[in-house]
Amino acid sequence: MSSELERILESLLFLSADPVGVAALADAVEAEPDEVSEALERLEQSYASEGRGLVLRRLAGGYALSSHPDSELAARRLLARPRTPPLTSAQAETLAIIAYLQPVSRPEIARIRGVSAESAAATLLERGLVEEAGRSQFGAVLYRTTELFLKLFGLGELSELPEIAGFDPSPEFEQQLRERLLQAGEARAGIAGNPGGPQAVADGDQSVAEGRDHASSLDEEPAHGDAGR
Repeated sequence: MSSELERILESLLFLSADPVGVAALADAVEAEPDEVSEALERLEQSYASEGRGLVLRRLAGGYALSSHPDSELAARRLLARPRTPPLTSAQAETLAIIAYLQPVSRPEIARIRGVSAESAAATLLERGLVEEAGRSQFGAVLYRTTELFLKLFGLGELSELPEIAGFDPSPEFEQQLRERLLQAGEARAGIAGNPGGPQAVADGDQSVAEGRDHASSLDEEPAHGDAGR
């Protein structure tokens, strides 16, 4: 039978919509953090061994009660409702760059992607997946991921991100990446219709050059893989 401490912790986690850290739980139950950690481990083992419909998960540096993965399809049918639109390719790319290189500035994100990151970064901010983290030495706003990012992607901490060194693209895929960067730079050139006049063409030529420079750098610069930078 569960101890009183385990029952109280279970109740607190049930009431909380977000993951709760050991320190906060210890304050709430007026117990030592070590006692709380041991009780949580017993509670976690109890859920697993009894085959319950709930599981205790470690998310975003804390603990949370979650439905068992086996109930996912039934839960989707029961709780079906309009969903938040999925991330676009631009938003997903921007989020990945921020996750692995944080804190990182929008100009640096644009340099890596070869296109502006303003709209994608604004959407990620609005959805609460990233937040501002000060400014760079040049005055640009820096971005980092939030606890919501960890929660939605099922991560306990940033060190659990997949190792980027394990990404081994084929020569064909590398060529596709280069072509995408070049196309993005050409799209920004504003050739069709020349809406901005000579200045737009000049800005566009610079964008194309930047895109080509970045495409060439794929053979010269190693990928960044430090999520905590």
